[in-house]
Amino acid sequence: MLAVSSFCFIAAPAAEADNLLIWSPAKVSPNTYQATVGFRLPMTWETSAGADLGLGATRAGALLPDAERATLWGKLADENVTPASRARQEVAVRVDTLRGSGTLLLSRSRNFIFSENLDMELSRALSVGYAKADTRPASLDVSQAIKLIYPWTGTALSARGAVTDTRGDFSTTLAISQNILPNLDLSASLTDPISSGKTGDVRLRYQVRW
Repeated sequence: MLAVSSFCFIAAPAAEADNLLIWSPAKVSPNTYQATVGFRLPMTWETSAGADLGLGATRAGALLPDAERATLWGKLADENVTPASRARQEVAVRVDTLRGSGTLLLSRSRNFIFSENLDMELSRALSVGYAKADTRPASLDVSQAIKLIYPWTGTALSARGAVTDTRGDFSTTLAISQNILPNLDLSASLTDPISSGKTGDVRLRYQVRW
């Protein structure tokens, strides 16, 4: 059974606040630039808002429409961490001012130690999307997932169920991952395992950090 969680927001000043300005520019290609600008507010909840901007051009100076970005965003998040668990709830909104689309996301997750040999993760989310170009007024996605982690063996099992759009399309995904080496992981997933259109995926990932 899928459930939608309720969220509460407490606007209380925090004692101290550092790094209130968000500024992250990037050069994507020789003639394409992107930047994230915004600010954080010193409140009990992690509160931030800003914009993702982008602009690109050809070598001749003509603008590239696909490289243009002007997305407004905002986020409220609360995280509670204890030695045995971590809980987080978040409200996020994004509005693409160039393409006339937007999304509202409500999510909640909890990680905790279930037993000496087992950790557990629970998550649920509700997403409402709007696109001006679509004939449908809005899209609605509701999902819920559970993940079992065996820390001593590096094995993780997960299951996810989701209802997509107002038509009530339901999908499920089962997955397993195994840590083989410190930087090497093997994972496999199966989507809609009891339907005729089931699909599978196997991946081997090697991660290098420097």
